[in-house]
Amino acid sequence: MVTWEDVVAHAVTLPEVAEATSYSTPSLNVAGKLMARLRTEDDGGLALKCTTADKESLVSGSDPAFYTSPHYDGYDYVLVDLTLVDRAEIFELIEESWHIAAPARVRRLRSA
Repeated sequence: MVTWEDVVAHAVTLPEVAEATSYSTPSLNVAGKLMARLRTEDDGGLALKCTTADKESLVSGSDPAFYTSPHYDGYDYVLVDLTLVDRAEIFELIEESWHIAAPARVRRLRSA
């Protein structure tokens, strides 16, 4: 099981990631841009920024940790059940989310 605290601890190791709030829920931003939000809605989960292709692949796969809802149709966010997701996989996805959301100048900080 992965907790929100685990997600935050990993994410803040990446350049310019900070905890914030979005829709009155805990979130993570990179250089002020949303990359993840802990949802408190009934279907819960972590909304994580991703590519369209990754979302389609994750949601259509057999891993029940990844899903979506009608609210996220047309948006490049996948929902993640933190109680089911593999720790290594979520950390990899957090790094990908950071890369997608981070401006080019911030991405260069990581490769420097």
